[in-house]
Amino acid sequence: MKIEKVWTLCFSATGNTDRVVTLLGKELAAALGAPLEQITFTRPGEREQVYTFTETDLIVVGSPTYAGKLPNKILPDFREKLRGNGALAVAAVTFGNRAYDNSLAELCAVLEDDGFHTVAAGAFVGRHAFTDELAYGRPGWSDEFEMKYFVKQVADKVKSLTDIPTPVLVPGDSEAPYYIPKGTDGQPAKFLKAKPRTNLSKCTNCGACARLCPMGAIDPKDVSSVPGTCIKCQRCIRKCTKGAKYFDDEAFLSHVKMLETNFMDPKENEVFL
Repeated sequence: MKIEKVWTLCFSATGNTDRVVTLLGKELAAALGAPLEQITFTRPGEREQVYTFTETDLIVVGSPTYAGKLPNKILPDFREKLRGNGALAVAAVTFGNRAYDNSLAELCAVLEDDGFHTVAAGAFVGRHAFTDELAYGRPGWSDEFEMKYFVKQVADKVKSLTDIPTPVLVPGDSEAPYYIPKGTDGQPAKFLKAKPRTNLSKCTNCGACARLCPMGAIDPKDVSSVPGTCIKCQRCIRKCTKGAKYFDDEAFLSHVKMLETNFMDPKENEVFL
């Protein structure tokens, strides 16, 4: 099957998913001899328009795993703003060394419903958004080596296609409920209403956190105020060059400690063709 253009599209709050999807996209474009076009899907304005593709396109779509599935506040945009029209798709999710649970199954199901034909899929380990203690430095060089080998397999499969491929089979249940975060006591950690705090002695009021927030939740006139919905993506914390943003919610911090205690052993990437 001849691919005329390779695309990438991802939601990536802290940058890990973007790194993975960009590498996959660049390598696929080179392997298939096709131009590459990249779409960012992270900030609110980037998710306003509808993106339409054709049967001569191949698109790598990526998302981080939030509580074992796709981010629930971003999921409607994945469902409503993408039109496959028979394009091939590679689904990619990242996870912070706990588990990807049902996120890859959900992304594949969404893409098939959007009119794409999933030809391959993968779940890749990246530094956890909540803490540097989990998968720090990943994806690293060995992860990239694995991704490049995966791309070779995908490219070979695409080149050999003579008909519409059957949907790629991945583990998980796209209809399963979200993972319930737990604290150090083993009980559910309830921090849905937690929001980032601001150390005013460090903050320069540059407004970067408000501009970059995927939910537009931070007041640009007073960045210490978060009147909108916070999805705990940590983008404001990871992007603040002054280290002025932080979480102090006890349930949230207990969950982070639980993760650091129980999920230190390195997890493996998993791919499916």
